[in-house]
Amino acid sequence: MKILWYLALLAVALAATLVLAGQLGFLSGSVPRQLGATGGRLSPPSQTPNSVSSQADQYPGHPQKDYANIAPLTYTGDGDLALEKLAALLQKSERTVIVTRGPDYIHAQCTTKLLKFTDDVEFWLDRPNSVIHVRSASRLGRKDFGVNRARVEAIRAQFSS
Repeated sequence: MKILWYLALLAVALAATLVLAGQLGFLSGSVPRQLGATGGRLSPPSQTPNSVSSQADQYPGHPQKDYANIAPLTYTGDGDLALEKLAALLQKSERTVIVTRGPDYIHAQCTTKLLKFTDDVEFWLDRPNSVIHVRSASRLGRKDFGVNRARVEAIRAQFSS
């Protein structure tokens, strides 16, 4: 019985340590070096299944091309207004901070509530095709358990309404 009590105490201590590490920023990861759109393309998806990209098909042979593939955001009318609408939507989103805002590009960081894991979300305005390409990637971990896809789909639903 005493061993079970020690194991329970150890589990609580480990959980508390993990939460404290997250709250202190030790689980946020570092900003990736390759962000932004170059030559009309966002960076490729991550090498592991923890990202989504509307341009995944532009990287043939990429090991996560199929997992990462997601549709871009579509709009009608003025691209500048569409990007402005997207920026306003992101500014209202919980635990989301816009880091970079350019005439055709947005980089935002999204953090989880408890452990403060950070994901980078990028948007690039493709005016000729009336779409906004998106890439969302976790900084840490090999898997994202569908979080990046769910985030982009939630943004899409809000953007489209």
